[in-house]
Amino acid sequence: MSYSAQNIRNICLLGHGASGKTTLAENMLFLTGGTIRMGSPADGNTVCDFDPEEIRRQVSISTAVAPVDYKGCKINVLDTPGYFDFSGEVMEALSVSGAAVIVTPSKAGPLSVGTEKAWNYCEERHMPRILYISKTDEENADYNAAFATLRERFGKNVAPVVAPIWDENKKVIGIIDVLHKRAYEMQGDKRVEIEVPEDKLPVLDELYDALKESVAETSEEFMDKYFSGEDFTYAEMLQGLRQGVRDLSLFPVVCGSAVQGLGTLMLLDTVVDLIPNPLEGSAELVENADGELEEYVLSDRAYPCAFVFKTTSDQYGKYSYVKVMSGNLTPDMTLVNARTGENVKLGRLYIMKGKKAEEVKELVCGDIGAISKMEALKTGDTICDARKVVKFPALPFPEPCYSVAIAPKTRGQEDKIAAGLTRLNDEDLTFNWSNNAETRQMVVSGTGDMQMDVLLSKLKNRFSVEAELSIPRVAYREKIRKKVEVQGRHKKQSGGHGQFGDVKIRFEPGEQEELEFCEEVFGGAVPKNYFPAVEKGLREAVQHGVLAGYPVVNLKATLYDGSYHPVDSSEMAFKTAAQLAYKAGLPDANPTILEPIGELKVTIPDSYMGDIIGDLNKRRGRVMGMNPDGKGNQVVEAEVPMAEMMTYAIDLRSLTQSRGSFTFHFVRYEEAPPVAQQKAIEAAKAIQELDS
Repeated sequence: MSYSAQNIRNICLLGHGASGKTTLAENMLFLTGGTIRMGSPADGNTVCDFDPEEIRRQVSISTAVAPVDYKGCKINVLDTPGYFDFSGEVMEALSVSGAAVIVTPSKAGPLSVGTEKAWNYCEERHMPRILYISKTDEENADYNAAFATLRERFGKNVAPVVAPIWDENKKVIGIIDVLHKRAYEMQGDKRVEIEVPEDKLPVLDELYDALKESVAETSEEFMDKYFSGEDFTYAEMLQGLRQGVRDLSLFPVVCGSAVQGLGTLMLLDTVVDLIPNPLEGSAELVENADGELEEYVLSDRAYPCAFVFKTTSDQYGKYSYVKVMSGNLTPDMTLVNARTGENVKLGRLYIMKGKKAEEVKELVCGDIGAISKMEALKTGDTICDARKVVKFPALPFPEPCYSVAIAPKTRGQEDKIAAGLTRLNDEDLTFNWSNNAETRQMVVSGTGDMQMDVLLSKLKNRFSVEAELSIPRVAYREKIRKKVEVQGRHKKQSGGHGQFGDVKIRFEPGEQEELEFCEEVFGGAVPKNYFPAVEKGLREAVQHGVLAGYPVVNLKATLYDGSYHPVDSSEMAFKTAAQLAYKAGLPDANPTILEPIGELKVTIPDSYMGDIIGDLNKRRGRVMGMNPDGKGNQVVEAEVPMAEMMTYAIDLRSLTQSRGSFTFHFVRYEEAPPVAQQKAIEAAKAIQELDS
């Protein structure tokens, strides 16, 4: 069935892990005929959690698309992960959604962090949203407490468009549609209309009056009508509610149980009636062909343009998920990749339902679909008509903040790991990896330990390579603290020409990080043509310090005397002599170990300040300042040794219940305290034993 942009809605399901998003998407499909049976995450047979890792773990780890056909509308439901390690997937879904449905369980107690984060994501993007109170059928469910928590946290604009009907145990057994003043219950898989209970009529009137007040606030004309005591017509109520949702002055609240199907159709009604279609969304800032920013509004009559918001590459093939931003897409159409400037010919087009791909002949403006086998396309690319080249902004992925070393369990499989990570990086841009030549480790950086565990599983299952993770080695440095003068003499006789090089070198602390080589030779004691050999010998030597083998920095070496043999001296002999001087002199120059220090900025709610400062003190951190960020948080700035930061991403999550975030960047090296120096020396010995 073909839809126009006016009949399309794009929504993403947001919320804490295990709040019921995937089950809700499954129920939407089931009740609208999109599936013939209702799947469950526990059974591993849902449409949206199809990846083997999701089935095994019973959690969502990637965004999936579930197209729902309802009342002549196509609702593209994007089911996102709730676990924060996979927040990059949430960013992808938000970039193409016209509204969010924030799913929060119906239980008493404080608001979950996932609900707070979802709300903040929407606030940052000025995105319309609906709040869905889930799991009303579970034991200890308390709709009133859950609603009160939402109202307290997000304000009076949180407006219920349902009135729950519950039994004596406060379990919701039916719902009242406030706008239409109709009540429903579920009988099996069917929604059945029932009479509004007598005791609910006053509540219904009260909620309807509250909706009327919200409608009145959307225009002066409605305000005048409201205060003159006139009733709004149904069309005016709908118009006002739509405007309130779009203006972010109204956030409808729906409730239900996705397992029973209660409230799901009510939620779909609310989406169809109140959520803006793609053509009604706010303008976005894009970069034009001249590199200038301009406003871009979706239009079905404009030149074709699409945004690649997600890439998958697995046993089902490679798919580039796109949202059509203007015009229509057809197979074999040639468009320009705004990132590279190269022409790309589109492959086959599909509508995705979980892992199932249904081929279509056209993707219309505002719709979400996928293109197969587009090797030249990457997540974040914009493809458009050559007559109107624009580039949509890059996706705001979280900065990698958790690093681990990765190595194969079987030696010699490093290349297989590298190839696997490269392929997986096409799908997930929230991690990166590199070979650290200094520590001789492959290091992967991402968002958290759960993401790393998933990467390990995928490497094993998809690329047949087993790997293990460890804490990355720290790149220490060494330097000297006093001046020494030393002689290096290399003399070797082995028949024929011998080898002779003799140098006297002064080693002292230097100003610059790299080796500073000087010469003060008088009277030709060492010929000038041997100076480069002496310098080369020293530059090779400083790669390995005398304490633990770490590179030596801030070293000044002055060649001030020596001697040579007219026949036996050579560049190699003087290079060796310089290295002998280095090995003999540096142990007497009071060497010490330097550790890398980073600048840390932690953003946390005020209430966690004491815990964070205490934790930083344990990590030998120096707090440099605290500044409010204007959003009720404090930004703590500190300098902390890198060696103490390896597990900080996990520890901060634990300390702040995932409410904290941080950035950490290397700034300089400084002398490590004795205990840290001893640890560095022991670490170096362990590496040497492994290598041997």
